[in-house]
This record gives sequence, structure tokens and C-alpha cells, in this order.
Amino acid sequence: MSSRCEGPVLTYDILFITADQWRADHLPGRAPVALPNLEALLQGSVLFRRHYTQAYPCGPARAGLHTGLYPHKHRSILNGTPLDARHPTVFSLMRRAGVRPRLFGYTDTTADPRLLPPGDPAIGDYEGVAPGLEVDTLLTERATPWLAHLKRRGAAVPHPERGRDAIFAARPFGAPALFDAEDSETAFLTDRFLDWFSVAGPEPFFAHLSFIAPHPPFAVAEPFHSLVDPADVALPIGWGAFAREGAQHPLIAFHQARTNMSNFAPGLAGPAVAADEASVRRIRATYAGMAAEVDHHLGRIVAALKAAGRWERTLLVLSGDHGEQLFDHGLLGKLGYFDQSAHIPLILRDPRPEADAARGSVVDAVTQSIDLLPTLLDFAGLRPPANVDGESLRPFCRGERPAGWRDAAHWSFDFRDLVRGRPEAPQGLTDRLASLHVVRTERLKYVHFPGLPPAIYDLASDPEERRNLAGDAAGERLRVEGLERLLNLRLRHEDNTLTEWSPD
Repeated sequence: MSSRCEGPVLTYDILFITADQWRADHLPGRAPVALPNLEALLQGSVLFRRHYTQAYPCGPARAGLHTGLYPHKHRSILNGTPLDARHPTVFSLMRRAGVRPRLFGYTDTTADPRLLPPGDPAIGDYEGVAPGLEVDTLLTERATPWLAHLKRRGAAVPHPERGRDAIFAARPFGAPALFDAEDSETAFLTDRFLDWFSVAGPEPFFAHLSFIAPHPPFAVAEPFHSLVDPADVALPIGWGAFAREGAQHPLIAFHQARTNMSNFAPGLAGPAVAADEASVRRIRATYAGMAAEVDHHLGRIVAALKAAGRWERTLLVLSGDHGEQLFDHGLLGKLGYFDQSAHIPLILRDPRPEADAARGSVVDAVTQSIDLLPTLLDFAGLRPPANVDGESLRPFCRGERPAGWRDAAHWSFDFRDLVRGRPEAPQGLTDRLASLHVVRTERLKYVHFPGLPPAIYDLASDPEERRNLAGDAAGERLRVEGLERLLNLRLRHEDNTLTEWSPD
């Protein structure tokens, strides 16, 4: 277990940045838009090309990111599901070692209700703050500080009680957002970080900057709105044959029938599978513009660090919580089991001279969100708790690959709906059976359902996941391999005995 150290635990700054709903294919060289600041960052960093989250949506994704645990251990598996107080976060572990991590943005954490008085309004609120963080600027979907900023700037703020969604709904689909680019959420949060940084003092800091872009609603201000011509973006996987994509598995058909565009783009309605080509292209172009906006403000942050003489003492981690389907396979959002929901970016810049040999390199080893807690603790000279599932990525920053490194990614998705009590899934699944568990190697994609048939893909011949081999003779060997790997994973990572707090 980590413990408090003698003297300062940090000898350089740590800047931990996440961008919400950021797909791994929206990086320099792959995105349909120029990302010059990311490209410059990559020249001095390590890119982890095969990096995956362990769960989605937002709350479960960040629970694993912050605790280093697989979802079957932390059990915060839905937005609003509490994070058990016995599981420390990377922030609380740093804090007990003498560091004061500072938050700009949000963490989508639901507090353990045993720590709150009965009837406290924070019970079940998935927009709480992860333990260990000191809040500088809290920017949730309520967006109160940002709305107040817009009002001070003279912008109309319709229905402030509805939070950020009302701002985006004030313009029709396909139009730029009503605010100026310098007043966007991304700009506002960057400004708040830079304001704090300008007076932070010389001591090493740990700051977590959590951008909501490119999370829906898919709308952005000029000039980012017009950066990408919709005619230039690729059409989604399965375009023109979304019914065939749904026929692959009952869960995909279930999601296709229930994914409404009104939750993603202001002014649109109806199922995603019924979207016309112009709308699909506009949304995919807008998403790319939102990624470009994050890139622009990343450039401002790097410039400020350099101007202050702190760039060469800053460890920078840039990642996301989960991905986005963007109509691939006829889906929007983060759901199902396809790679687009789980494959996310990870860029690590280690400022120390020992990392010089690895700068600009690309790591093909499988890495996961749960690796970031042990990585950050390692850089601070701290040990992670004994039951943590992730592994430190620090050796990769020296150009080394640890012996016995994993060759598969694992993630889970719980698709029950306890709050609204709607039918949980196709074929009338009960709550306990409404989940899936993925094993993903370079060749194999095995998706296990406790109450539905599996999904199996040979990624060597079918990289886009268009042909489910479940029930075919060709998929039997892959099914056996997937089951063995899933069982072995659970056996290796069942230790959940760490107890740090008890209501008694």
C-alpha cells in the first residue's frame, strides 16, 4: 500500500488531460482534419496505438481510469452506481503522499452513499468528484460556471436550468454554435487552467484537466465548424447496409432500434439507422472539428508551459474515457461491443532524459485505462495497492517492453436500465444477465453474454467486424480461445480483498 513519503513526492509537474468520447482514429495522420499541436506533441512523446478503456459509458469508464481496477472489481458499472469508498483513486493515493491534485472539469464519480447523510441530494448523482481532488473549476453537464461566463460576455443563455444542452439546442442542426470560439467550454476550461497556472508558484503540481469535447451534442463554433468539408469525410462502417449490421447480433439490433439522434445532435430526431447521408457526413465533420478545437487549446497549454520554463519538467498524459460509434455499424454513442466505443488515444510525454530514446515512438503492445493509475504513481515513486489490475507504462517511455506483457484487451458493458425499468435487452433478459464481456487480441474478438449468444470475429480477415462467426464451424476454435482467455482473466484478477474504510 502506498504511504506518505518524507519530503516532496513530486519532482516535476504532472498534467493529466482527458477528452471525453474521443476515438483513437482521430489522431494526426488518421483524422480528417489537421491536428498540428498533437502532431508536435507526438514528436516528443510515446503513442500507445492499441489502448482501450475497460468499460463505458462515462462513469464506469472513469471509475476504472481512476482506480486501476477492472469493472467486475470496482462495480461502478452504470452512470450513478456508487464507487465503493474502499477503492482509492490515483488522486487520493497521491494526496496521502503529500500531493494536492487539482481538478479542472469533471470526473463523473458517484459517491459512496455510506459517506453521506441519509437523503443527501448527492446520493446517486454521477457528476460528483473523485476522492482526493481539490476542485478549481467544476464543469459538469449543468455547466453553471460556463453559462455564467457566457452571460457575462453578453450571450443569450436560454433555459439555464437545462444546462449545456439548451445552449446547443438554440441553433438548428448543421449550424455553428451560437457562442464565439473563444467562449466555448473547451476555451473556458483552458482559460481557467491557465489562470491558475499563472499564479501556481514554483512547486510541482498535479492537475487533471477534463475536457467534455468531443462529447455530444455534436456542435461547435466557427472556425472549427467549417474546418472539415462534410463531402471529405468517410462514410461509416456498414453504410447502406445497417440492417445487415443489426442482424449480426440481437444486442446490435436492439441498440439500433433505440438510438435516437435527438440525444446527439440539436435539431435531429429519429433512429440513427434512418439518418440521411448529408446528416451523417455533417455529424462526422463536426466531430472532427471538435477534435481540432481540443488540439488548438492543447497548443495554448503547451505554449504556456514552455513560456514559464516548465515544459521540460512536465509529465503530460493525454487520453480519453471511451470512444464514439459515429454511425459505424448503424450506432451512435458508446454502446455495444465494437472497437469504436472502446479504442481510445493515449499519449505519454516523459520529460526526463532517460526517455529521450523513445521520443516519437509508437507502442503496439496492448495497453488499457487501468494502467494509468500505476503509471502515475510510478512516476511519483509510489507503489499502487496490491489488488490493482493495471501495470505501469513507464518502461515503454524508456523504449523497453516489460516481460510477459498482456496480448489482449478486456472490457465490459452493462446495458441494464434500472432507473427507468424498461426492457433490459432483446429476448427479455433480466438485470443480472444484461451485460457483455470482451476479449480482444490482434486477431480475435470474442464477446461473451451471460444470457445471449456470443459474438466472434476473426480480425485478420474481418478487421471491420462485419461477420459474426458465432454458430459457424470457422468460429468454434476462436470461441474456445475466447472463453479460456476470459476465464483466465477473471481468475487472475479476482483479488478484491483490499478494505480501506468501513462504516463500522
